[in-house]
Amino acid sequence: MASHGGYTLVVIAVCSLLALAIAVERFIAMWRVVPEARALHEQVSKSLLRGDHAQARAFCERSRALAAEIFLAGFARYGQGARESFDAAVDRERVALTLKLKAHLWGLGTIGTISPFVGLFGTVVGIRTAFSAMAAAGTGGFAVVANGISEALVATAAGIFVAIEAVVLYNFFQARLGRIAAELKLITDEFVELLRERPNVVGASPEKIKTTPTTNT
Repeated sequence: MASHGGYTLVVIAVCSLLALAIAVERFIAMWRVVPEARALHEQVSKSLLRGDHAQARAFCERSRALAAEIFLAGFARYGQGARESFDAAVDRERVALTLKLKAHLWGLGTIGTISPFVGLFGTVVGIRTAFSAMAAAGTGGFAVVANGISEALVATAAGIFVAIEAVVLYNFFQARLGRIAAELKLITDEFVELLRERPNVVGASPEKIKTTPTTNT
């Protein structure tokens, strides 16, 4: 069946492999985002509840979690300017992380869209070849072209199969990305509330540095 598809089937096979490669890469990228963010948030929250902003920031600087950039953006703008600028800085970093996780998903959508048309193109070319052979032989009848048409339809079947594969993977990752974005939003909101409500007794806050000496607890 693969040999009957011609060069079009090669293109479809490449699309299938590319879709699988994108899926594996995105699965690895998204695999530990939420658990690592929760673990880091728990460490940061405990430090903030004690008022130890310096230790909370140190946890973020040492962490390999992607969500650490969100927390560091909050610490960088903490105590500087208006409340709106602080919220905007944290939200920008959260959106940037979501966009980073969304990278390459457009490839799955594209493959899911074009694969049936690539298969249809192969089928049209195959049918044209079959009729050309019939004309060259000088004989007619459906029996003459039936075998060629059935072989040409392999390309359409393969294209539809790859399209289904890509669309299923695309929808899976879109749903997973939505859950990750919601989890990051909840974690970010809790972090912002804690950072605002808990005073910095150790001295990481610019306001406290002017009046309170730095001590270690």
